[in-house]
Amino acid sequence: MISFRIPKRLLVGNPMRTNQMHETLLPKRLALPVYCSDPISSNAYATQEILLVLALGGAAAVMLTPWIAVVVVALLGLVTLSYRQTCHAYPNGGGAYAVSRANLGRLPSLVAAAALLVDYVMTVAVSVAAGVENLVSALPALRDQGVWLAVGFILILTVMNLRGVRESGTLFAIPTYGFLVSVFVMLGAGYWSMLNGHTPVAESANLGFTSVSPAGAALLILLLRAFASGCTSLTGVEAVSNGVPTFREPKSRNAATTLLTMATLSIVMMLGISVLSTVAGVHIADTSGDLTGVPAGYEQRTVLAQLSSAVFGNNSFGFFAVQGFTTLILILAANTAFNGFPVLTSILAEDQFMPKQLARRGDRLVFSNGILILAGIAAVLIVAFNGSVTRLIQLYILGVFVSFTLSQAGMVIYWRRRATQTRWTPRMVISVLINGLGASATALVLVIVLVTKFAHGAYLVVIAIPLLVLLMLRIERHYRRVSAQLAPKTSGITLPSRTHAVVLVSQLNEPSLKALAFARAIGPSTVTAIRVDTNSDRTEKLVHDWNAREIDVSLTILASPYRDLTQPVLDYLSGIKIGPRDVVEVFIPEYVVGRWWETILHNQSALRLKSRLLYMPGVMVTSVPYQLKSARPLSLERAGSRHQGPNSRLGRRDCANSPAELEPDSSIPSKPELATSAAPGQDRVKL
Repeated sequence: MISFRIPKRLLVGNPMRTNQMHETLLPKRLALPVYCSDPISSNAYATQEILLVLALGGAAAVMLTPWIAVVVVALLGLVTLSYRQTCHAYPNGGGAYAVSRANLGRLPSLVAAAALLVDYVMTVAVSVAAGVENLVSALPALRDQGVWLAVGFILILTVMNLRGVRESGTLFAIPTYGFLVSVFVMLGAGYWSMLNGHTPVAESANLGFTSVSPAGAALLILLLRAFASGCTSLTGVEAVSNGVPTFREPKSRNAATTLLTMATLSIVMMLGISVLSTVAGVHIADTSGDLTGVPAGYEQRTVLAQLSSAVFGNNSFGFFAVQGFTTLILILAANTAFNGFPVLTSILAEDQFMPKQLARRGDRLVFSNGILILAGIAAVLIVAFNGSVTRLIQLYILGVFVSFTLSQAGMVIYWRRRATQTRWTPRMVISVLINGLGASATALVLVIVLVTKFAHGAYLVVIAIPLLVLLMLRIERHYRRVSAQLAPKTSGITLPSRTHAVVLVSQLNEPSLKALAFARAIGPSTVTAIRVDTNSDRTEKLVHDWNAREIDVSLTILASPYRDLTQPVLDYLSGIKIGPRDVVEVFIPEYVVGRWWETILHNQSALRLKSRLLYMPGVMVTSVPYQLKSARPLSLERAGSRHQGPNSRLGRRDCANSPAELEPDSSIPSKPELATSAAPGQDRVKL
């Protein structure tokens, strides 16, 4: 048996008992980095995405960056207020899926769930890719290795999350708070310099734009597209409402407080970065060719890299502090998805819309299967899109706003139902207004995002969400059908009238004798041993040994002209004449080894045969394991040797260490027979 116990424990840690669940609950100081690192870290690239779009309109359009940021943070505040109410209304978690399921019905809830799943996958891909982009801005020599660095970071995140929510939260708290401190120090220093008449100047301030300033409808479309790109700062807001059960008591209040803290920090940072980048003259475009006056060998750096360089000085301690913590939090921002995705899939699995394995907690009380699936899909996206943030981000926020809209629309219905059960209160009226306004705003943004980003890759999300919904419906239908088929019948279970034992024998050895003894021990109506003749010399030796031992079990040899082990057995079993209430029980002796390399030295024919026999009606399969010494713990091996008695014989001849003794049975022929063909029931030649 292959054992990965030691390396697994080194990576993941020792298993935790179910009654230790309370030890994994998060205080607010750890919940902030665990669930809010994504929306906080999005400030590192949200302003940059606005600038990239506005650069198409020239210098005049770029000056509108702060105003786009104001609209984005206003929407962020509105969504935050809405999700704070969700935390109180649905303390069991689930976010948009739970709200939609309770208020909008099954299909809208599955659309919300599919949108969230896509959002979580894209969170990992975009966050890690953005982190690597900031890393190579500080260390350009690593640019060619960016994709594999991203995959490596996803692997590290996977291992850390498999260790548990609390343990990963403790580790990820340092980069999150380090990022907050470094960015706020940079903003404070930059605005202090401005007040003292020393405005920071970005390295790209002297570069111009090749594009012409648009006007009229073209300008409006450009501004809407920039707004849609800036809305990436809203990603991850729903993660807190999904993870309410993991907070310490009082869960709902702590979750709502954490959400408000996150929104406040994000709003201040985005406004500060947008204004400072505009004042400092940060110019950035999709390619350096879109800029004029570009010096030879110029490499565009991120907005935060240019700001920190302008404020602290290039390659200074402050510059590397901002870049280092930005890289870390962007990579660790994927942790938001690593906590949200497994929880959501576990809820879907409980509702039978996902495989049941996703509802089971692993050794460290986390949903390990969901973590592994998320990591695998995100790594594939990183490789497929060559780690490009600009290409990946086009797929990003569409799913976010689908879930936002459905969640807030569901909350409107929630409050209306509450009011019909009791009566309208001022708090309910305010809540309905907030949720209604939020649903309308996010629905409008959804349309804007869909229109402006559809041709740039958002169409892939439009395809993926319906496919995921269809998949979940098919899974639920399968489980429903299985439950109906497995339901106990009112008439009870009919006992088999007769049992026919068939023992597979390749050679006369201890495992075969043990299987024969066990088959006889259950008292079947008939016992037959069969051997598939793939090697005539070995078959003749088996027949000789069988006769010499005088075993009182019929031995049938099945011809196999194509040296196949499985099909002759299936043909033989299909030809057995049995009654409608009879059962054929097939006994398969198997070696059990204890070292991985020993597995390679033995074929897996028993496994292949069992997988085919499972589909034969009226056939039961029994594995008879024979543990080799390498598979036996020393204590069990010693205990087994003490219990071996002198009567360990099979048939009429002595056989040392045989597992059991097989008594004669007058109803079974005492001599083996050789089949002239693979088909049962034909004439046999006696040896």
